[in-house]
Amino acid sequence: MAAGQDAEPAEDSDGTDGRWRIARKVAPDRVISTVGPRARHTRKSKPARRDGFRAHVAAEPGTGLITGCALTVAAGAGSTDADNGVKLAAADRFGDTAPDAAGLEVYGDSHYGTGQARADYAAAGHGTVIKPVPLRPAVPGGFTLDDFAISEDDATVTCPAGHTRPMSAKRYVSFGPVCAACPLRAECTTAKDGRTLDIRPHEGLLRAARAQARTPQFKKAYPTRAVIERIIAWTATSHGRRIKLRYLGTSKNNAWLHNRSASINLRTLLNAELTRQDGAVVQRGPRTWPPSGGPGHGRGRGAAAAAARAGVSSLAAGRGGRR
Repeated sequence: MAAGQDAEPAEDSDGTDGRWRIARKVAPDRVISTVGPRARHTRKSKPARRDGFRAHVAAEPGTGLITGCALTVAAGAGSTDADNGVKLAAADRFGDTAPDAAGLEVYGDSHYGTGQARADYAAAGHGTVIKPVPLRPAVPGGFTLDDFAISEDDATVTCPAGHTRPMSAKRYVSFGPVCAACPLRAECTTAKDGRTLDIRPHEGLLRAARAQARTPQFKKAYPTRAVIERIIAWTATSHGRRIKLRYLGTSKNNAWLHNRSASINLRTLLNAELTRQDGAVVQRGPRTWPPSGGPGHGRGRGAAAAAARAGVSSLAAGRGGRR
């Protein structure tokens, strides 16, 4: 029974006496519909809740052509933006396949830039222009994680005041007593027991990404991703309104997403007069990308790529700007 996932035995009961209550938790992999059992709750942001599935689209920003897409459950294993971004980059079939060819330049929002994803991109030879999640200091205007020196070799962390503490096997660090008389405490923490840190895996890559985001080169390159937002709008809306999926389950909706992407590519080719020449997509006429019209302005019918009222995620895999 679907309702069983939202119930639990009452306090001081094992349920055999018939005493139950509404569960004070969210059930793992919670089913939200008996009609569409693969649909799930998800959030585009904290206030923006969505129900349905999650779609991911990769496109080439120079031409606006979609190079890959995937539709998954909205939450749970294999649904994250980071996981699917890595898969789409790995499945790219349109880049240079020569053994010594440079990798892709991957553009994406913060959800595609987890430490593990950045490690996977680097291992595949891809460069990244992915906006990192900003750090929030424990004290407004105070020290952030980037102000602490991390030694992976020694498994230690040194604070701005010069105090060094060991990092546990679970990458937890507590400065505890040394914070009591520290002259920099007011700029570091308000915690009674002193500053504590949870060091994430691949913290070195995340720190490098935050440093990269502060460079003029990054600020100049990152707006390239904005081109893809128009493609996302074409995929998820029609006549200015978000459209709902017409099918149940991931398989049929994933097939719909691929058909939708193919139709968007066809429209892009017709509008921009693009053609294939010597294995590359080139512009036949004087028009420039992006074209003035798009699939969103046509009469075609379709459903939102991300799901019933769910937002679409995007990943831009740039080939025009190779590293």
